[in-house]
Parts: sequence; C-alpha cells; structure tokens
Amino acid sequence: MGTEPIEDLRAVQRRTVGVLAAGQVLGGIAFGATVSLGALLAADLSGDDALSGLATASVTLGAAAFAIPLARFAARRGRRMSLTAGNLLALIGIGIVITAAALRFFPLLLVGIIMIGMGNAGNLQSRFAATDLAAPEHRGRDLSIVVWSTTVGGVTGPLLLPLGEEVGALIGMPPLTGSYLFSLVAQAAALVLYVIALRPDPLLTAMRLAGSASRGAVLGADIDRPVVARYAIFAVSGSHAVMASVMAMTPIHLKHMADGGGHGSTQEVTLLVGVTIALHVAGMYGLSPLFGILADRWGRIRVVLLGQVVLTASLLTAIFAGEHPAGVMVALILLGLGWSAATVAGAALLTESSTVLMRPRRQGVSDSLMSLTAAVGAAGAGIVLTEFGYGGLATVALALVIAITALSPFGRIRDTA
Repeated sequence: MGTEPIEDLRAVQRRTVGVLAAGQVLGGIAFGATVSLGALLAADLSGDDALSGLATASVTLGAAAFAIPLARFAARRGRRMSLTAGNLLALIGIGIVITAAALRFFPLLLVGIIMIGMGNAGNLQSRFAATDLAAPEHRGRDLSIVVWSTTVGGVTGPLLLPLGEEVGALIGMPPLTGSYLFSLVAQAAALVLYVIALRPDPLLTAMRLAGSASRGAVLGADIDRPVVARYAIFAVSGSHAVMASVMAMTPIHLKHMADGGGHGSTQEVTLLVGVTIALHVAGMYGLSPLFGILADRWGRIRVVLLGQVVLTASLLTAIFAGEHPAGVMVALILLGLGWSAATVAGAALLTESSTVLMRPRRQGVSDSLMSLTAAVGAAGAGIVLTEFGYGGLATVALALVIAITALSPFGRIRDTA
C-alpha cells in the first residue's frame, strides 16, 4: 500500500478512528470499574486504608512495565496485534482480581490489577494509533475523538457499580467484584473488534508510506524535534501523575467523609464513589474533542498550559473545599478537564515532534513514564492522605503543575503547530 491515492488513505483513517473509538468505549467500562473498586478492594483485603493507593499504583505500574514492550511489538507487528495483546492481558487480570477477592488474598489482588494495567497500556496506545495516518491539521482532532470515546464506557462503568453488586450477589460473587462481570464482556468484545476490523493496520501503513510522495501530501513533513518531544513526554507524564495521585485517594477520602457523617453503609459509599468518579471520568474525556480542535488551531503548547490552569483550579478547590462532597465532585471534574487538555495536546505534540520510525519508541517511553510516575504518586498518596489529609495531597500535587508550566518554553522550540 505504498502508492495509495490520498482519498483512499483518508477513508482508511476515518475507518481506523471509528474502530479505535468503538474499542475505547468497551475498554472504558473496565477502566471505570477498576478505578472505582480497586482502592476499596485493596483497603478491604489489606485491612489498611494506607495501602489502598497500591491499587491505582498497581494499575499504573502494569501499564508502565508493558508500555515499551507493547510499543516495540506494535513497531514489528502493528497496532492490531498490540491492542489485541493488551485486551487479552486485561481479561486474565480481571479473572485474577475476582479470584483474589474470593480468597481474600491481598497480594493476588495486586497481581490481577497489575495485569489489568498491562492491558490498559493497549488502551493508551489507541490514541497514538489514531494519529498514525492523520493529516497534521487534524491530528489533535482525530486523537481526541478516540480519547473522547472512553467517556461512554468510563462513565458507565462507575455508574454500574450498584447494579454490578446486585448481579454479583445473585450469582455468589465476592463483594465489590460484581461490576467486573461487565468488564469481562466488554474486554472480550474489544478483542474481537480489533482482530476483525482494524485492517489495514495504521502504523504498518504509515511506515510503508514513509518517504513516498503521497506521504508528504497526507501526513506532513517527517522532521525530528527531540527537545520538543522530551518536553511533551514530561508534560503528559506529569499531568497524569497529578490526576492519578489525587483520584486514587478520592474513594478513600469520600469513605471517610461518609463514615464521619454516619452514612457508612457499603451501598451508600459505593454510590457516592461511583457518582463522583463518573463525573471525573466525564471531565477526563467528555470535552477532549474540544481540546483536540483547540490544539490544532491554537497550538499544542497553549492547550498544555490551559490544562495546567485547570489543574491548578482543581487542586485549589480540593484544598479549600475538599471536606464537602460537592467540593470533591467539583475538584474531580476540574481534575479530569485539566488532564484532558494537557494529555491530548501533549500527545499530539509528541507525535509531530518525532519521525514515523521514532514514534512507536517515544510513544512507548511516554506511556511508560506516564504510568510509572502515576504509580509512584498513587502509592505515596495513601501515606500523604493519612498524614496530611486531602488538602495536603492536593498541595503536594501542585508542585508538578508549577514545574510543567515553568518548563513550557522547551516545548516551544521550533514548534510550528
């Protein structure tokens, strides 16, 4: 496919974005359930709230460990095979989590969540797959459409918690695991979708086009800008660490507030957590197409900085209004919006700062560092929450926002976006 007409390539790109978007809808269901239930399961099985952050840390650690190998696998075998591998690992991980809850064995729970995280590395790679054949003027838009698609599953997953508990109880599943039934079905459907429909493979097609006349007309110049790429990686990973560390402790913080207010039943806590996380996930993905379009029109760096402004507003809300459920909800919505702006624009900046051959490697490094820094942040967040409270956790996270803003001139070097 080295001499495809431009219109044929655009048709392939439209179909690719559609398939990736559908896969993200399905993958988002598993993501929402893991985020909502992981911390609560970890606290329940370990008997220590300070260890609850290990759930989110395990998800991000799994993604960090598998991101680079998955990117290398994509470079050799294409996006279709790499995304399918991620779905398969997530399916196995969900089964292990349910087993660990039944056995009440905390270490096995972490193993299962790590494997779900390894599968989530594939979900993260989907947004880059949307840019493989994208024209420069639509790169942010196409990437953001795939990111946005996670909204459906990501919002639905947490809202299914009460129903999942009822279904799980009917068939004898352990408490706090019923929603993983929906995750199993969704991950299996995504696996089948990628195997059948993600053809031709977008990354392999882009590699074949490298250096051809049609490539320049459709995909733009193939110029390497390593300084800009390094800043993009830092901005994406730092913004993700801020989001993950605060989000990881929000279910525990809400549980403490519910207990303190005399509303500590499992059903009431899961409902409060589910609604809050659903609003947060809606913030993460709901407006991503807007941020993608703004990144195409305003430039990537401006939208990255817009994300830092919104993250700052979120953290200040958590500091000054974080002892009220409504304040926590507002903070989590803003946290999701700031993350969305920074990661959509940062991912687009990374893609256009790298040659086609360098992209899989740098994208893998970006995803690995993003997940690794979030794992460290989530693991430490439990300790910070215990010692300094929710406001103290937000104050610590604010330091990363300041660093991303201060270093933004490095992202402007030869940036013509």
